[in-house]
Amino acid sequence: MPGGWSWEREMRPASKLLSLFFLILMGTELTQVLPTNPEESWQVYSSAQDSEGRCICTVVAPQQTMCSRDARTKQLRQLLEKVQNMSQSIEVLDRRTQRDLQYVEKMENQMKGLESKFKQVEESHKQHLARQFKAIKTKMDELRPLIPVLEEYKADAKLVLQFKEEVQNLTSVLNELQEEIGAYDYDELQSRVSNLEERLRACMQKLACGKLTGISDPVTIKTSGSRFGSWMTDPLAPEGDNRVWYMDGYHNNRFVREYKSMIDFMNTDNFTSHRLPHPWSGTGQVVYNGSIYFNKFQSHIIIRFDLKTELILKTRSLDYAGYNNMYHYAWGGHSDIDLMVDENGLWAVYATNQNAGNIVISKLDPNTLQILQTWNTSYPKRSAGEAFIICGTLYVTNGYSGGTKVHYAYQTNASTYEYIDIPFQNKYSHISMLDYNPKDRALYAWNNGHQTLYNVTLFHVIRSDEL
Repeated sequence: MPGGWSWEREMRPASKLLSLFFLILMGTELTQVLPTNPEESWQVYSSAQDSEGRCICTVVAPQQTMCSRDARTKQLRQLLEKVQNMSQSIEVLDRRTQRDLQYVEKMENQMKGLESKFKQVEESHKQHLARQFKAIKTKMDELRPLIPVLEEYKADAKLVLQFKEEVQNLTSVLNELQEEIGAYDYDELQSRVSNLEERLRACMQKLACGKLTGISDPVTIKTSGSRFGSWMTDPLAPEGDNRVWYMDGYHNNRFVREYKSMIDFMNTDNFTSHRLPHPWSGTGQVVYNGSIYFNKFQSHIIIRFDLKTELILKTRSLDYAGYNNMYHYAWGGHSDIDLMVDENGLWAVYATNQNAGNIVISKLDPNTLQILQTWNTSYPKRSAGEAFIICGTLYVTNGYSGGTKVHYAYQTNASTYEYIDIPFQNKYSHISMLDYNPKDRALYAWNNGHQTLYNVTLFHVIRSDEL
C-alpha cells in the first residue's frame, strides 16, 4: 500500500528495527465499497484493504422488523447468511492477528537471544568486551518497554479466536435449526447474533482509527486553476455518488464546480456550476452529507448550503473567531477559519484574541452549526502552514513552502499535545489547502495549481478490555 512499510526496503539500525515490528500500519487505497441494499440483510463489507491482506470492515444492520411465524424459515436463512458473512470477516481478522503473532514470536525469540548474550557479556569483565557489553545493554533497554505491547498482541489473537469460535457455534445452531424449525428460541438466537455483531463492529472501529505515523508521496490528479483553491469529495455521499467539488481561489468568488466523478475531473473539463449566495473566504470549505460548509467572505459567519436545493440551510457566527486575515495560516489567503471533517464529524479550526492568537478547535453540530465542545491550544495560528484532523487529533504542518513536515499534534480526546516529526513531500512548493477525507482515508491538497492526493498510515492496537 502507498503508506505501508516494506520490511526489506526500510531496514534500519538494529536498535530501531525491533520497535518498528509492533506498528500495525494501516494505509489505505481510495476505494468505495458499500452494501447494495442494506434493508434486505445484514452485511459485512470492507472499506479498505492493503497489499498484505489487511482490511478494515464495517457491519451494516438492516432495519429491524417483526417477522411472522410463517416467515421463520426465511428469517433463519437470513441470520445464517449474516453469520457466515461475519465469519468471513473474522477470518480476515484472524489471519492478520496470526501474522502479527508470528512477528511477536520472532521478536520474543530475538529478545531471548539478546538476554542470553547480555548475561554472557555481564559475566565477563574482560576489557575488550566492554564496548559490546554497552551496545547490548542499550538494545535491551530499548526492548524492555515493548514487552507490554507483546502481551497486547497476544490478547488480540485470543480475542479473534474467541469471535471465531462463537460464530462457529452459532452457525452450527442455525444449521440444526433449519432442520428442526422451532427447536430453538428465535428471539434468543437473534440476541446472541446481535451481541456478536456489536462486538465485531467495535473491533472494526478500533481498526479504523489510529495515530498518524506516515504520509505517502503525493499523486497528482490534475493541474488546473490558480495558485490557491480547494477541492474535495463528500465522505458521506451515497453509493454511486462519486462527485468531485472544485473551488478556485480564496476570496471574492462564489462559483463551485461539480464534476460527475474523479475520472471526469481528471480527464475532462465537463462540469456543472453552482452559484453560492455569498462569496467564500479562504480555502477551508468542506462538502459533507450533501451540503457545502464555508466561511462567508470578510466575516466570522459559517454557512451551510444545500447543493441539491441550492438553499441556505443554516448560518451561524463563530463568536470571537478572527477573520479577514487577522489569524490566517502562514501563507495568508484569508485562511482564518478552516472547516474540516473526520470520522467524528464536523470541526472548525480558528484563532481568537482570548486565546492570544493560538489555534482553537471546535466540534460543530453539522445540522445546527452549534459548538458542541472547544479546545484551546498553545500553537500560534499564524505559524501553522496548514492543518487537518484525523480521528479527533489535529495535525499541523510547520510550513507551506519548501521543506515541510507534520510536527504538532493535539489530541482532543485527551486534551494533550505532542511535537512529532512526520515527513511530508511538498512537491510543488506552495500548499494552500490540506484536508483529510475519512471515507477515502486520504489527504486532499491544493499545491500551487495542482490537485494532489496523499495516502496516510495509521497506528492502532486493539485492547480486549475496550471491547
